[in-house]
Amino acid sequence: MHYKQQIELLAPAKNAYIGIEAIKHGADAVYIGATAFGARAQAGNDIDSIKRLTDFAHQFDARIYCTVNTIVYDNELHDVEQMIKELYYAGVDALIVQDMALLRLDIPPIALHASTQCDIRTPEKALFLEKMGFAQLVLARELTLEEIKGISSSVKVPLEGFCHGALCVSYSGRCQISQALKNRSANRGECAQFCRLSYDLEDAQGNKLMKSKHLLSLRDFNASDHLKQMIDAGISSFKIEGRLKDVDYVKNVVAYYRQALDKIIINDGTLKRSSSGSSSLTFEPSLAKSFNRSFTHYFIDGRHPKNGMKMASIHTPKSQGEYLGKVLAAGGNRITLDTSTPLANGDGLSFIDSNGNYDGVRVNKAAGNRIFLKESCGMKRGDKVYRTHDKAFNDLLSKPSAKRSIDVDFTMWIAGSRLCLKASDERGSSVVHSIMLEDEPQKALKPQAERQREVLSKLGDTIFTLRSCEIKGDFFIPVSVIAQLRRETIALLERSHRIAYCRDLRQSEDKNATFPYQNLASADNVANHIASHFYREHGATSIEPAIECKSGNTEKDTVVMTTRYCLRRELGACLKEKGSSKLPSPLSLRNGKTLLKVNCDCSRCEMTITLA
Repeated sequence: MHYKQQIELLAPAKNAYIGIEAIKHGADAVYIGATAFGARAQAGNDIDSIKRLTDFAHQFDARIYCTVNTIVYDNELHDVEQMIKELYYAGVDALIVQDMALLRLDIPPIALHASTQCDIRTPEKALFLEKMGFAQLVLARELTLEEIKGISSSVKVPLEGFCHGALCVSYSGRCQISQALKNRSANRGECAQFCRLSYDLEDAQGNKLMKSKHLLSLRDFNASDHLKQMIDAGISSFKIEGRLKDVDYVKNVVAYYRQALDKIIINDGTLKRSSSGSSSLTFEPSLAKSFNRSFTHYFIDGRHPKNGMKMASIHTPKSQGEYLGKVLAAGGNRITLDTSTPLANGDGLSFIDSNGNYDGVRVNKAAGNRIFLKESCGMKRGDKVYRTHDKAFNDLLSKPSAKRSIDVDFTMWIAGSRLCLKASDERGSSVVHSIMLEDEPQKALKPQAERQREVLSKLGDTIFTLRSCEIKGDFFIPVSVIAQLRRETIALLERSHRIAYCRDLRQSEDKNATFPYQNLASADNVANHIASHFYREHGATSIEPAIECKSGNTEKDTVVMTTRYCLRRELGACLKEKGSSKLPSPLSLRNGKTLLKVNCDCSRCEMTITLA
């Protein structure tokens, strides 16, 4: 039998309720925070909630991955160990981790995935982590298709890549600005989001070159038109960012990517979904209708973005929404838009004026393209207008908006005095069940098959949808008996699948593998003695403790961000490109009393942010 590559759509969940909705709307897997030690401190969940989510997911062969991806201090190692045991017995399929100490704890044989905080950008690092027993590798978001191909050709384990959502400006796991300035560690789930603040851009003399712009705030990643290229490059798990996003966001974005991936899978005979079932929706998904800071392909097209595409949302870190059109006329609280898109009372609009300022307003009444606002605003002719809140769309999402079902085939027949039913479903589960008839079955005077199929098809309170039904023989059977047989058979089918469900096991560690780098800096996030011992066993000779383990204030000139995003390139002032505009050197970013130095390493095409 020809092997088919499994393609996974991986959705975020702040809680079990959102996780269940993600699965209903088409997710093959969900990642969710545990009670603690997740890289989103505000998105923790108790063990009972996670058990409820795993039970629901496994009906559809969907997987649940728990994030245990913070760095861990020595005094927390026992607590992490105990929590992992609870997660395993709650049915979790894998853990997403960054701290290598977890490989040496006394934990069950649960599969481990290397988190994006592991900063996997090279084939050498990916190969090392594969040798450590990781079952899936989450690649850095900054990679190009060619770089993904290079990693894919070096390893055999599945590769997970982000396809949608918010972007960290720094390489994940290597951002230390929150810890340095606020004593809040991004590697402990407490990011203070300095990248989303506004800054003045200054020269060496303190002259303001730009005022109050969000110069480090990236647009949201959107690779929906690059999914096939990502598969060809080696990605098999497509990750949507957003463990703090609300349920409407998850519903819409998951449904959109489910449809996009299904089209690819249908047209490519070498691919298949990693879970079972199909989802029916009450709405047409649209990425523009959910929170977005406008979109970017980031570096997927190459190290130097093509067609001058911007990466940053410098005017606002808030949602821009879907583009409607330009203002044709404005006065008081009335505007006329150059748009054919229907609007509704209660819609939320945003606009960017000619000076680049961002503002928002609510629609009081819509009459075609003539809009009456709740209050007057500063809109002028020519301003671009976006819809950040689509009331009609959100009303649909606020109600039950998807149902996921499993196809089942029935065959019913009579054997002696027993009525038999075989149920086989698309997951590969199959059972045969029978019940004793009280009376000898009688040949029917008129055909019964249509009525009996109708009784067997009544599966509305289950996850099943009848795909085919074969009835052998034409006997009269009371409706109540057929209904009882159907209920009992379906219950056995569900039980059979639960018993047969298998989780991946953790792979063994190659103790002879050598870590690609001998010297580890503080940004490599070694925060406990077990992790330190792990790296030394694998060849590290110098290990600087994580910044979180150091006492006192962070010194000047400490690198607190390293990013492939370049501020000069974003502003059209790249030092390597001919015809670029000019910006002085050095540059600094100022927000109140906070002053940051901008350093552009043109040889590596990287930018670092240091404390001034």
